[in-house]
Amino acid sequence: MQVKETVADGLKREFQVSVPAADIDAKVDERLVDMKDKVRLNGFRPGKVPVSHLKRVYGRSVAAETIDKLIRDTNDGIFTERGFRLATEPKITMPEDQKEIEQILEGKSDLNYTVAIEVVPAIELADFKSFEVDKPVVEVSDSDVDEAIKRIADANRSYADKGEGKKAENGDRVTISFKGTIDGVAFDGGTGEDIPVVIGSATFIPGFEDQLVGMTVGETRTVKVSFPTNYASETLAGKPAEFETTATKVEAPQDTTIDDEFAKTLGMESLDKLKEAAKARLAAEYAGASRLKVKRQLLDRLDETHKFDAPPSLVEQEFEVMWRSINAEMQSNGKTFADEDTTEEAAREEYRRIADRRVRLGLVLSEIGEKNKIQVTDDEVSRAVIERARQMPGREKEVWDYYRKTPEALAQLRAPIYEDKVVDFILELAKVNEKTVTREELYKDDDDKTAA
Repeated sequence: MQVKETVADGLKREFQVSVPAADIDAKVDERLVDMKDKVRLNGFRPGKVPVSHLKRVYGRSVAAETIDKLIRDTNDGIFTERGFRLATEPKITMPEDQKEIEQILEGKSDLNYTVAIEVVPAIELADFKSFEVDKPVVEVSDSDVDEAIKRIADANRSYADKGEGKKAENGDRVTISFKGTIDGVAFDGGTGEDIPVVIGSATFIPGFEDQLVGMTVGETRTVKVSFPTNYASETLAGKPAEFETTATKVEAPQDTTIDDEFAKTLGMESLDKLKEAAKARLAAEYAGASRLKVKRQLLDRLDETHKFDAPPSLVEQEFEVMWRSINAEMQSNGKTFADEDTTEEAAREEYRRIADRRVRLGLVLSEIGEKNKIQVTDDEVSRAVIERARQMPGREKEVWDYYRKTPEALAQLRAPIYEDKVVDFILELAKVNEKTVTREELYKDDDDKTAA
């Protein structure tokens, strides 16, 4: 067998491989001998079928299987000997002439093919002990807890009938029945009976709730609105509609007394226990936001300290995914690049930079994990699946079956777990400075599109 490197351009490599017909024929014979004791053919006792007869019967199919395996093994040997990590699947170019193919399958001609690959560059990892990041810390104050409980109270507030002839105001809850039409024709999902809606809650189509102000029980009015251009239903998106709407009840919000009795309505023993639960939840939220900030700083440091050429094909794949998403979002919102104060060319350049960063960081994180034997256990993945299932009550088995049968989806769950474990590994080595900040500072949007 001969292997000749014909292309060495950056991260691209190409090899011309020649496998002698005699080598292929010998491999085919080995396979046929192995089959001899397993094949059952009429007229022959078990294990007594001549190899020559097996070759006439199975030679072509065995040759095809042998060549396929020979190519895989040969390629693996080429890559292993040279220490290559592949960025993408090898591109193999085989002979296309039918006569030449027949000659190869019959063992009368050498196999000549080319294999083109793109490799992952060698990555020299930085000294993570030299890294320094600031960890924002927010103490949960009593006022934070009071605000949280007030939001809970507002979300669980009661309503009382305003009385005959009273008009609906902003903040009131109006129970309505409606029939929607577009160009005079009813549409699916456009009819509702006894639907409660709080005016100003923005739960209905924009403009709908505003037109309920001033309604009284028994009154019917035509509410005119347009569906948003990014509405979930493509058949309704952007279209004007009319809803014949009747108010059947008008209720005013009641003040909620925040005390032990209120806490008990939420399943808590007392107001103090409710406050403890609210404080714990806020602390968890702040910790999550803090970790995101720390992770972003860490990724920035990894980006700064690991500059290398990323495999072009991986960057292109990442860019294409991002670009399709961006265009779909802009189309859904009815926006153009001009609306974003940019041009398509400038946007393409920006997102290619982001794609390049994401690919490089992904390779760096993978290298760190591999060199330090960081792994995601099956139990960790199972817990992630269970958590996803809990988010969809009543469909737990469906979610579990989906992930069990879909390796790609399971890999998507595994990836962020792996990334977090690598981040934790680096943070154990880096210097982390805790910095007390306000809640506003913690949640300040850095508008960093480059975060991986």
